Amino acid sequence: MSQQAAWWQKYGTLAQMAQATVALLGFVAILLQINEIRTANRASSARTVFLGYTDLAFKNPKFAYPDYDAIKTGSRDDRTQYESFVSYFLYACEETIAAFADKREWQASCDYDLRPHLPFLCEKSRAQPAYLATYGADTQQWVKTSLQTASVAPPDCKLGKT
Repeated sequence: MSQQAAWWQKYGTLAQMAQATVALLGFVAILLQINEIRTANRASSARTVFLGYTDLAFKNPKFAYPDYDAIKTGSRDDRTQYESFVSYFLYACEETIAAFADKREWQASCDYDLRPHLPFLCEKSRAQPAYLATYGADTQQWVKTSLQTASVAPPDCKLGKT
């Protein structure tokens, strides 16, 4: 007389199925851990970049809160340093806002620091439209929206008193 196998016997013993389930759960846990590590590294990198910008602003207050008219008429070195300062600032904000998209305080900090640089960005965008294209779409939109909100527009590109 032949004996009929139970349904689970086709797939192995209960111990083998339990072992496969534990292995699958372990694999899922590893994937989740990798994702958490990636998120934590991105946040850490963004903080480091923003702290670098803050240190740069501390060491160069004339660029952090610029007299843009004086910089424009100043030396070529000052203009180049200022442009690099603003580029570093935009990059730091781009990284920080992307890493902390759910935290509004980072956006507010960048908004606050962006305002004094709007006349430069207005003139730079008018003279060299490709300049802003070197940043991500979100950063480009952020700068354009900030220019509109502050009513900074060509030809004078002056910052209002608001």
